[in-house]
Amino acid sequence: MRKLILLACTAFLISLSATGQPASYLPGEKVRYIIHYGAINGGVATLEIVSDTSTGRELWHAKLDARTTGMADALFRVRDIYEVYIDPETELPFKSIRNIREGKYKRYNVVLFDHTSRQDSAILTSDLTGIHIAPQGIHDILSCFYWFRNNNLPDMENVKKGDVITIMTWFTDELYPMRMKFIGIEDVRTRQGKIRCLKFNPVTETGRLFKTEEDVSFWFSADKNFLPVKIRFDIFVGAFMVEVESYEGLLYPLDIRKK
Repeated sequence: MRKLILLACTAFLISLSATGQPASYLPGEKVRYIIHYGAINGGVATLEIVSDTSTGRELWHAKLDARTTGMADALFRVRDIYEVYIDPETELPFKSIRNIREGKYKRYNVVLFDHTSRQDSAILTSDLTGIHIAPQGIHDILSCFYWFRNNNLPDMENVKKGDVITIMTWFTDELYPMRMKFIGIEDVRTRQGKIRCLKFNPVTETGRLFKTEEDVSFWFSADKNFLPVKIRFDIFVGAFMVEVESYEGLLYPLDIRKK
């Protein structure tokens, strides 16, 4: 369960720059998801973004809070929180926080991002592992999500089935290329009704959980919100799902069809 919750967090994990195109989100957006295995609910996750001046400058503060519930919580208690402070002008991360509690395992780390001191790279300072030099435009796993929604998804007319979009991120104090393969357009059933979505498969590593590189799927609403609607993990023991339950603060009405 611990690895599945981590994958769900990562999965949430993909946003929007000042390119002159309409924004896909703004502070005030909040989405709640149900995490389940078959008919068994195993957890909930909340993703929200707000304006914040606690650092002494105007930033956007995004937070993902994922936790187990019910029987899953009794068997293996998970409280995972990911946070990032984003510069609204560049949409690059200023500071990220990873606060993990999974059973007896705990991990807390803060990473500061310096995108201006060097012209050819970024300087990252981790509380746990010190200073790192990373590629220019590096994202953390959460700012990457917002960047993907606002910079890549609005440009889908130039993306063909099978094309892969790659965003370099910094995750667990390592370079982590987020590679999203476009599969096509599908209608997804939700609690609110059918939603037309853009489907992507992140290129995953095969091993203990996944048989192939395409055993994880993401669906983003094919409207101006590009809201993450559903995530599916096909693992050795079945399908593990993350599905939207409720939302507020969207910039545009969600394009929902009749059930």
